Amino acid sequence: MINPNTTAAMTAAIGKCAAAAASNGTIITAVSPSMGPASIESHYDEALAVPGLLAEIADAEEEGSADGYVIACFGDPGLDAARELASGPVVGIAEAAMRTAAYLGRGFSVVTTLDRTRGRAEDLAAHYGLARFCRGVRACEIGVLSLEEPGARDAVLAECRRAVAEDGSDAVVLGCAGMADLCKEFTAELGVPVVDGVAAATRTVETLVSLGLRTGDRGEFARPPAKPYTGLLRDFQVR
Repeated sequence: MINPNTTAAMTAAIGKCAAAAASNGTIITAVSPSMGPASIESHYDEALAVPGLLAEIADAEEEGSADGYVIACFGDPGLDAARELASGPVVGIAEAAMRTAAYLGRGFSVVTTLDRTRGRAEDLAAHYGLARFCRGVRACEIGVLSLEEPGARDAVLAECRRAVAEDGSDAVVLGCAGMADLCKEFTAELGVPVVDGVAAATRTVETLVSLGLRTGDRGEFARPPAKPYTGLLRDFQVR
């Protein structure tokens, strides 16, 4: 379970939510990179989070310590590159959450953090072939690292209520890994399914592993060709 930002408290909270969703016998190891942004709230943040994320996968592959991986950021940063490196399945929480929500009715809304991240969620819905199910992406204008502050929960819940009432959605997707612990109580309060990507991705990886499935390695997702890397990236050369 890779939190691509470097905030340890958020990593621990994500790991706890994943462990609660996991089947008996599944071991969740929650990690975050040693380098990168404290939170991911821009394209710049996302780009600079990817090297640290890939380093975590490379380390786990070398140790043989993981059967599969979850990328626990709603932008699904580095997902394609991660699939080139990993010997097991890699699932991003945005894809898992939106695909799960599409099973639950004719349409869903995404409630995310800052307004500037809405476009990324809309792009991902289209990329995953789910745009026709996505009835809206809404922002509560609360930063990722402010989700634990007083009033944040109520602000997220209020935006979820508006999504159900105004978008006519049958389900709500929580658009940040930092919202994962709100899922059950929001489902009870809203009366519609509320989907957390951390739990959805955890179960998706479990299913793929149990079926003996992994990313196909022909063509695009074959292991990257070995070549020299220089400067700050010299340690990222694929071996």
